[in-house]
Amino acid sequence: MNEQSSIERALEVFRRAGGILRTHQVLAAGVHPRTLYAMRDTGLLDRLGRGLYRLADMPPLGNPDLATVAATVPHGVVCLVSALSFHELTTQIPHEVYLALRRGVEPPRLEHPPLRLFWFTGAMFTEGIERHRVDGLTLQVYSPAKTVADCFRYRNKLGLDVALEALRLYREGSSFAVEDILYYANICRVETVIRPYLEALV
Repeated sequence: MNEQSSIERALEVFRRAGGILRTHQVLAAGVHPRTLYAMRDTGLLDRLGRGLYRLADMPPLGNPDLATVAATVPHGVVCLVSALSFHELTTQIPHEVYLALRRGVEPPRLEHPPLRLFWFTGAMFTEGIERHRVDGLTLQVYSPAKTVADCFRYRNKLGLDVALEALRLYREGSSFAVEDILYYANICRVETVIRPYLEALV
């Protein structure tokens, strides 16, 4: 197979996968490393991070940081300030991606974007996960109610003002449900903390 036909075949592999693949996925599909690096060097592929490539002719990424996380850390869940930003429940602008991992999991090594990692256990990790399509990839994000409860749990690290703003904006939204907040507050063990603020708003 000549170089051009090898490249055409590799392009088809990328297209079938939605345009973004990791090195090991490309090689597992039968693409020779020489072909992969030739595509990178000639501009057919953009390098998003270590071992992560995307077809250069695709539309610009709407959210490159979250797309990179979705592709490289599929077992992680976007949480806290990044989840608030995703759900438009904060005026904060996160300069790193806040990511929850199950306790005991090896931390990911990413050149970019910068990550702020949190290790959750049990139901605190597994409950409230939503899956959203971001730039053609599946991104795991905690739901608005779970995120608000998490922010109260981490209020000493984030600031109580962040948690209170999130609760107020969630209260003003169409998806607000007291029972959801209390359910996740119980899981996060902050029900007694959040209840007075919740009653003041309701």
